[in-house]
Amino acid sequence: MDHTPSSVRVNRDPAMTDVARLAGVSHQTVSRVLNEHPNVREQTRLRVRAAIEQLGYRPNRAARALATGRSQLIGVVAQNSTLFGPSSLLAAFELAAAAQGFVVSVRRVRVLDRDSIAAAVEHHREQRVAGIVVIAPTAAAAEALGEVPTEVPLVAVDGDPERDATLVTVDQEAGARLATRHLLAAGHRTVWHVSGPANWFDAAGRVRGWRRALEEAGAEVPPVNAADWSAASGYRAGLMLARMPEVTAVFAANDHLALGILRAMFEHGRSVPGDVSVVGFDDVPEAPFFIPPLTTVRPDFDSVAAEALSVLLSVISGEVAGSTRRVITPTLVERDSVAAPTG
Repeated sequence: MDHTPSSVRVNRDPAMTDVARLAGVSHQTVSRVLNEHPNVREQTRLRVRAAIEQLGYRPNRAARALATGRSQLIGVVAQNSTLFGPSSLLAAFELAAAAQGFVVSVRRVRVLDRDSIAAAVEHHREQRVAGIVVIAPTAAAAEALGEVPTEVPLVAVDGDPERDATLVTVDQEAGARLATRHLLAAGHRTVWHVSGPANWFDAAGRVRGWRRALEEAGAEVPPVNAADWSAASGYRAGLMLARMPEVTAVFAANDHLALGILRAMFEHGRSVPGDVSVVGFDDVPEAPFFIPPLTTVRPDFDSVAAEALSVLLSVISGEVAGSTRRVITPTLVERDSVAAPTG
């Protein structure tokens, strides 16, 4: 006798949404269970596995159904860059896609502008990919995505949070607020900020979050120290900040900037965290080995990748109509680069 509830009984191969309905969870949770993501309660994991077994759901078979008439290929457009964030996202997405039976074809471009993205998208369309993911962290990339034909199943990662598009991103503002509030909670009267490039959404979001946290606390908002993402630019900004005795706390827009700031403070005889506290962003693998070990904000790149794949499969299958967005909240990793001010 068939004990499957009528609400989930189907006359086709079961899909991820059928598993989610039977288990009483979201299809993102089903995706996390399939990808063996650690942030799933054991009771929920067992319920999802039971639903999978009851329905006879097979991820690879579902993926083939989603990619009707197309290959098991997903196209990715990314900038030819070794920056930690974009490269970590790409690696995480390749692993998530492989777990669902897809092969990833990556088209790297020198610049994320309209012509480069259009050419990369057309390249993937000629390969008859199931869908496309664009890692689009800059303003030029977001503008270019607006010209991609609407029939192309496409998801932007780290794109423009204000744009009406299908997007999966880290909550940059929330991460910056975590960093800034942590420094304020340690007793610092205000927090200085060394930012990333203004045309990057990550950098702009971190500036907004830093400023908002200061304003909410009634603290003075110092001028932003604009930089790029490199340790060298962090060092240059740090040389200026090190000469200012009123600077006791610095939030750096990424860990490489923080590394440069640590070096500048050391050269000027200002100890971290004795004289100046520093917080970074990204939690690069080397962060625990900085001197001192760096307090930083950790984006969950694995969750971003899993959500991007889940959304893309929903777009391909037609389960998502119009734009949608998923925002992943980062966490603060406390180490030894923050202390109470001594003055």
